[in-house]
Order: sequence, then C-alpha cells, then structure tokens
Amino acid sequence: MSTQDKVIAIIAEQAVLEPSDVTLDSTLEDLGIDSLGLVESIFAIEEEFDISIPFNANEPGKSDFDISNVAVIVAGIDKLILEKA
Repeated sequence: MSTQDKVIAIIAEQAVLEPSDVTLDSTLEDLGIDSLGLVESIFAIEEEFDISIPFNANEPGKSDFDISNVAVIVAGIDKLILEKA
C-alpha cells in the first residue's frame, strides 16, 4: 500500500467514510474532520510512518505543516519520510 493510500485510509477512518470517498482535493473540513479528529489523524499518521509531524494543534496557523487538503498532507508526509531516511 502506498503512502497516499495509507494516509487516505487514516483520514477516511477519522471522517467515518470509505477511502474511496476521500479525494486528493478534499479538505479536512469538507470531510467533517474537526480539531480532535485532526489530532487523532496526525497521531495515527505519525505512528504508521514512524515520523514526527511539525504541527501545533494549539496554533495550527503557525505550524510548519500544511493541512490545506489531502494532496498537500500526503506530499508533506512523503517529504518527512524522505528526510528521515
């Protein structure tokens, strides 16, 4: 399973949707993921890929990790995985 597929599966689980319902253009807001769901998604992604996402849930606008849509999240995770290698 690719990074993209794993991330979509994690996000879909938080949104209580099927992975096929999550597109790369989807925003977390579109999917109905609130701030708690966002934090849960980040924890699940960090655990799945053994990475640390530079995201501050208390000040999301000041975080170094872009969460504007699923495609950007996947790209950010790919970058973190490459940096770790």
